[in-house]
Amino acid sequence: MDRPRTLADLKASNYQIVDVKTEMRRNLIRKLREGETLFPGIVGYDETVIPQIQNAVLSKHDMLFLGLRGQAKTRMLRMLVHLLDDVIPVVAGSEVNDNPFTPVSRLARDRLARDGDASPIEWVGRERRYHEKLATPDVTIADLIGEIDMIKHAEGRYLSDEMTMHYGMIPRTNRGIFCINELPDLSPKIQVGLFNVLEERDVQIRGFPVRLELDLCMVFSANPEDYTNRGRIVTPLKDRIGSVIRTHYPLTRELGIAITDANAWVDRENVSVVVPRFMKEVVEEMARVARSSAAINQQSGVSVRMSIANAENMVSNAERRAFLLNESPVVPRVSDLANLASSSRGKIELTMSDDDGQEDRVIQKLLGEAVKNVFGVYFDAKSFKPLVEWFENGQTFAVGDRVASAEYMKRLGGVPLLKKEAMQLLEKSGASANGASESALLASAAEFILEGLHVENRLNKNTKSGQVSYKR
Repeated sequence: MDRPRTLADLKASNYQIVDVKTEMRRNLIRKLREGETLFPGIVGYDETVIPQIQNAVLSKHDMLFLGLRGQAKTRMLRMLVHLLDDVIPVVAGSEVNDNPFTPVSRLARDRLARDGDASPIEWVGRERRYHEKLATPDVTIADLIGEIDMIKHAEGRYLSDEMTMHYGMIPRTNRGIFCINELPDLSPKIQVGLFNVLEERDVQIRGFPVRLELDLCMVFSANPEDYTNRGRIVTPLKDRIGSVIRTHYPLTRELGIAITDANAWVDRENVSVVVPRFMKEVVEEMARVARSSAAINQQSGVSVRMSIANAENMVSNAERRAFLLNESPVVPRVSDLANLASSSRGKIELTMSDDDGQEDRVIQKLLGEAVKNVFGVYFDAKSFKPLVEWFENGQTFAVGDRVASAEYMKRLGGVPLLKKEAMQLLEKSGASANGASESALLASAAEFILEGLHVENRLNKNTKSGQVSYKR
């Protein structure tokens, strides 16, 4: 597209420049009318969070996304850039995206005064109009607003010269979106420095008699104040933020699974991996149980990254078995979940003292509760009385993440009751046990049933040298 290159060309094109919040509002209205997805890839917020964001944009509000870790706050903030126009015109060479019709910097004003309608125009893309700063205690006003540039001063400019200033990140985001992540971590005196930006829409740098009237949309993310012990949002600053958007974890197990499916890397290039529905449910239920566990600090939260990392490790352990036993396709089993400790550590914060092994014991307990809850969806433990009686006769059934699927088929041949229930589980969960994956799927289903009976206190479980055996 041939865009205007001088101020005269821009005037002749009748191009209308609007403030950034009007621009965002206009583009949101267009997306709503055309049924376009506002936040592609974000699952579970359609009826709760996204309407709050839409209302805030329509109201031309600055926004604070408030929620626990792992609730897609930063991801959604970065997607707000798609509410900006593809490109906008600025005075060529401007550090602060000066509007050609109403420039704010001395450089742009001088250039327009000197060149007039011949002043060159540049076009800036939307990606260059979004800037983000992670709040840390060492962030200074100079980082955000600006400071005297001593190099420019040493080159001969006077301190009274406006051209001696170095602009901070906020002025450089003029006519765009500026985001501060983890706002409570910003020291209170720096938060006070944002008052004018949010209310009067201007900044003042040092003692210069200069006022930059900025055109900005300010957005923030934060954890709830009761969790963030390092700091808090000062009340006058929060008062100046138009809308506070509360985020949340997936409201249902199905939504959690959908989020994990969309984000976890489970399609491996070297081996075919088939993940049954009930195994996905166990992984998601593990995080859901953690979010209500008394052993875990609920003010810290349990990120959806726990489910994503656990799903990836579950698949990786199954993939490792495929390489060791030369199996394909391969299906994750309950015995693979014993290796989830590494991907769960760090995703939870214990309420009790974190002595050696305490975290791993909590993780194993969460796994057992997750299996129990999912098992209860598919079965009534009382219906397994005939199978339990088979074990009462002194029989055992050995499983393990290194046992080949063909070996499971042989063992299931001697326990027709277990094989029958495993077939029914696959049918209930929508998995079809046929072809090359039949033995692998039946192995996974059989392990799930045996573990379910164990957590229901119907069977005992003995682990030795990586091998697990179930007995009565």
